[in-house]
Amino acid sequence: MSNNKSSTPRSPDSTGTGSWFSGLFSGRVDTPKTPKIPNDPVELAGNYVGPVNKKKQFQGVLFKYGPKPIQVAFKTGDYKQQVIFIGGLTDGFLATEYLEPLAVALDKEKWTLVQFLLSSSYSGYGISSLKEDAMELDQLISYFINKEDSEGVILIGHSTGCQDIVYYLRTNFACSRAVRGAILQAPVSDREYKATLPETAPMIDLASKMISEGRGSELMPREANPDSPITAYRYHSLCAYMGDDDLFSSDLSDDQLKQRLGHMSNTPCQVLFSMGDEYIPDYVDKKALADRLCRAMGGAEKVEIEYGNHSLSNRVEEAVQAIIGFLKKEGPSGWDDPWS
Repeated sequence: MSNNKSSTPRSPDSTGTGSWFSGLFSGRVDTPKTPKIPNDPVELAGNYVGPVNKKKQFQGVLFKYGPKPIQVAFKTGDYKQQVIFIGGLTDGFLATEYLEPLAVALDKEKWTLVQFLLSSSYSGYGISSLKEDAMELDQLISYFINKEDSEGVILIGHSTGCQDIVYYLRTNFACSRAVRGAILQAPVSDREYKATLPETAPMIDLASKMISEGRGSELMPREANPDSPITAYRYHSLCAYMGDDDLFSSDLSDDQLKQRLGHMSNTPCQVLFSMGDEYIPDYVDKKALADRLCRAMGGAEKVEIEYGNHSLSNRVEEAVQAIIGFLKKEGPSGWDDPWS
């Protein structure tokens, strides 16, 4: 679901307080002023020399993690444990408002925040798939294992990024063993939202017909998805009953949800559910749906954000507190060794 509806050698200065850009000015001898460090981990201070220097200005390292030109990632902090953020449809870097205070809070806990681009980022989601996202996520985690001696990662999915996490943890790719925990923020049904639009039903029929004719990789008419080119397969995946992306719909039975989400019980999981999510139809009982999703995942931790919107831009502090609380529940040393 859209928010708008989300190997290059390491830099010699790749800590949380520097950036690759600073190396270009190594000849300067200006004496830096002593910064004032905010007491509140989610407070943004314009003079705080850390992961976030000024509003919407992150400091860190930009690097490539795979062979495709789009496979670029940005990390704030240089620690052995990484929190990887996966955005929803149309998302890229800086996808949600809570990423800035989260970067500051994670730095204090000695975790690196990673934002990255997939082939499906921005307008690429229509010609991609959950399978392709999973392969590229595995390449990113592989980069941290092989290049940075990672001691494990936590995945945060926003919106359709939640589908990526569920799909990835079902694949049993080698690097998926490094996932210590998963946070699903706004796991909503693209299908139920799309069903509220009048043009969806006939377009699902067209997509089904194209797939049956072996034309699933061909593009749908522009009116099917005016914002981005989309293949018949991806349209069907997002919009059709029991499509590959149909993981969080309220009309799925408990058995269907367990079939699709049950494997998440093998990974510590938190569900951050926005009780004011504008992409959940009014007829859906949000509390009941959140309970059912957590139950299907084998008892995932549920955090209801009262009045929170889809991206939690109106509940930033609550989002960060919940994420850090999950991370600190047992402390970094308390997480299972991913290599055992």
